[in-house]
Amino acid sequence: MRNRILLTITVCIMTILSMAENYPYRSDLLWVTEPDHPDWIYRTGEKAKIKISLFKYGIPQDGITVKYETGSELMPSDKTGSIVLKNGKAEINIGTLDKPGFRDCIFSVMINGKKYSHHVKVGFSPDKIKPYTKMPDGFMDFWKNNIKEASEFPLKYTKEKAEEYCTEKIDCYLIKLQLNNRGQAVYGYLFYPKNAKPESCPVVLSPPGAGIKTIKEPLRHKYYAEEGFIRLEFEIHGLNPTMSEEQFKEISNAFNGKENGYLTNGLDNKDNYYMKRVYLSCLRCIDLLTSLPEWDGKNVIVQGGSQGGALAMITAGLDKRVTACVVNHPALSDMAGYMAGRAGGYPHFFRTRGMDTKEKLETMSYYDVVNFARLIKADTFMTWGFNDNTCPPTTSYAVYNTLECNKEALITPINEHWTSEETERGHLEWIKKHLK
Repeated sequence: MRNRILLTITVCIMTILSMAENYPYRSDLLWVTEPDHPDWIYRTGEKAKIKISLFKYGIPQDGITVKYETGSELMPSDKTGSIVLKNGKAEINIGTLDKPGFRDCIFSVMINGKKYSHHVKVGFSPDKIKPYTKMPDGFMDFWKNNIKEASEFPLKYTKEKAEEYCTEKIDCYLIKLQLNNRGQAVYGYLFYPKNAKPESCPVVLSPPGAGIKTIKEPLRHKYYAEEGFIRLEFEIHGLNPTMSEEQFKEISNAFNGKENGYLTNGLDNKDNYYMKRVYLSCLRCIDLLTSLPEWDGKNVIVQGGSQGGALAMITAGLDKRVTACVVNHPALSDMAGYMAGRAGGYPHFFRTRGMDTKEKLETMSYYDVVNFARLIKADTFMTWGFNDNTCPPTTSYAVYNTLECNKEALITPINEHWTSEETERGHLEWIKKHLK
């Protein structure tokens, strides 16, 4: 295991300006947090202390009372208190854990009648976190049978030039890929290097993050095609991405509410669960990419973040054509972890009453990333942050610690549910070093 720890914490204001969560855009208030272990990692049983500093307009806030609460990640707090800042600084003992996991410290102040909050998490022996989720006995047969059935439908798609996303270096096409004889399909944007030659290009599949939404900023990863890769960014709901954002919003409001969202649709039965078609559509996208005459015949990469990271790992687990897998903070990971009294993965089903039935738990196990991670043979790169409450670090570690392939991690403790442009570009550099 090769871990590179990216940790940039300093009281230098100019450095902090680049930290999205420590210095919100156009905010007058700045929190600086500094665990007494520079990598934010402790052994179980070891007490953690956090130094906090608070600035307004860059001026230390002296004499301000900070309220705080601490507890296990995403669990009810087990300790509350307050402390007065001296010269803008204070230190809080946030306790320990006797089992591998994370503790969170949430603190707040009232200034001129307005409440300002921040938080910081630290890990305790996180390299020993194991998933709660087990692989069902019928897991392999279930997916083999569904893959076989899906593959019997011939590869059919339309390909239309998307001139608005073409440049002097790349060509872009809007793809509509048929999934079955019931008319269901997915759409995507397929990017090529300009004048790509036959058998010259690695292919990259990039599944989307969660939600019912258009493919935003299709050119944000144009550097893949500019550097010789064919890249497919696709949506999972069969909705044409050329529709307006308002149309997508109306559809999402109608069919993606808390009570009827796609991630809960059919969760009582693994055969009828909405995400079955989504998972299989990822494999069909690989069929499309490997059918292209410009594919180099060797390299198939999957890459994504959050839900997209989950779908990338699932694809890598199910499809042995995948040669490299790159993900940020994967969702759908150890979703039933709440049953062990700790944080579970997005979409946090257990925040809704009635989600812990036997049937739902069984379906979750057939669709949980940790069980696909057990199957991955491709070289894999993961990155995640500690302050992430959407895809908590407990679940990323549960996945990473399960992997038995060649793997590498970039851990960015300060990050919440985001990655920097530098990290995103670093993914491509890692991929280029792992081409076959």
